[in-house]
Amino acid sequence: MDISVLGPFRATLAGVPVHLTAVKPRKVFALLALQADEAVSVASLVEEVWGESPPRSVQTTLQTYILQIRHVIAAALGEEEAELPNGAKSVLRTEPGGYRLDTHGGLIDAREYDALASVGHRALEQGDWAEASSYFGRALALWHGRALADVQCGALLEVEATRLDESRMSVLHGRIEADLRLGRHHELVGELCGLAARHPLHEGLHEQLMLALYRAGRRSDALEVYRQLRTALNQSLGLDPSPGIEYLHRAVLDSSPHLDPAGAAPGGARLLAGRH
Repeated sequence: MDISVLGPFRATLAGVPVHLTAVKPRKVFALLALQADEAVSVASLVEEVWGESPPRSVQTTLQTYILQIRHVIAAALGEEEAELPNGAKSVLRTEPGGYRLDTHGGLIDAREYDALASVGHRALEQGDWAEASSYFGRALALWHGRALADVQCGALLEVEATRLDESRMSVLHGRIEADLRLGRHHELVGELCGLAARHPLHEGLHEQLMLALYRAGRRSDALEVYRQLRTALNQSLGLDPSPGIEYLHRAVLDSSPHLDPAGAAPGGARLLAGRH
């Protein structure tokens, strides 16, 4: 079974979709898929579906949902179900105190993403910008929207979806940092303008946009990005930009040579701070 959670939730068996439309069985299936090949306790499944107010018939109802999931698995298996010792039960197994979705070596996009992201972060730490950009780019290419975009997440799924979305932003920031190190500022301006518009309070993206614009010969536009960020932070949070952004702003005003591609890192303020 192949599983995708980096966007809409999808599961397939030999290319055949395993699809549930009912909200609560789909939650159960999604939680089992996120922890595929591991046992998921009944208590966790109950918490995800019903929170702190499970019905009296919770055990029976949960078993009904498991049967529904096995039914769609069996339908996807088709004739291949006969080749498995226990049919659909060989894919969705009953374990002591819970259940386990056995992928039988299938692909899980979240695991592939985490592995690629880890290599990218190590490369970034080691100063291998090309390697970092490559691995981060491959990790980001696995995404097709917000994690579990079409699942009505309960408490446990929401935590995991939030973790994945936050990780995606970190990887995106790292990929842009590596690309800036590689002198790709002209290519990044358009992407960063869009990201800054979607995330008006994200200082890291605005910092990168300021640096890309400055290096692209658009000093006045870089200063305008700072002004827009300062206004947004003041109006939304009552805050001023961080010291790092302020330092970068002064460096742009002064046309500091440390901001040139050969002399500065993305996050130019952080680099400059280390030079004074």
